[in-house]
Amino acid sequence: MNEMLSPLLELVLAGAAGLALGAVFFGGLWWTLRKSLNSPRPALWLLGSALARMSLVLVGLYLVSGGQWQRLLAGLAGVICARFIVLGLTGPGDDHQTVAKEARNAPESR
Repeated sequence: MNEMLSPLLELVLAGAAGLALGAVFFGGLWWTLRKSLNSPRPALWLLGSALARMSLVLVGLYLVSGGQWQRLLAGLAGVICARFIVLGLTGPGDDHQTVAKEARNAPESR
């Protein structure tokens, strides 16, 4: 980040970047779960998505932090805020009952 920015503005920008990273992470998780329910290979979707999402967030937070723990903390706070926003947008609704019904019909693995 530019050294001319005030420290408060740097923290706000780091938090906004964390919010965007968190939106991609948790939005991607929501999309992957929906996609994997109809896939013949759900483990591949879940594993690939987890690796991609974690890599993106870790690299993004590393770049945003710029070696300063304050920026890293602001970015992490943004990621956590994004979790609650995505949960609010994609929370239990009609789809939740459908997923629960499908889960009850799934074969048991023993």
